[in-house]
Amino acid sequence: MKLEQAFGSVLRKKRLEKNYTQEALAHSCKVDRTFIGLLERSKRQPTITTIFKLCKALDVKPSEIFIEIESMVDL
Repeated sequence: MKLEQAFGSVLRKKRLEKNYTQEALAHSCKVDRTFIGLLERSKRQPTITTIFKLCKALDVKPSEIFIEIESMVDL
């Protein structure tokens, strides 16, 4: 799996685990709902600042996200 796809997949999984809609997550991160959808579909890539905002809203450590992504990516 490509890095972009892995990030989107992990983001969606973590969002659904918290029972958040894309809109609720976007509101918590002060980004547009469509941006969350674009991230989940691998159409856009987040900045490091956005990654930390997403992690805070989802109550996960950034390292957890990266470890999960790393296990999915073809290196």
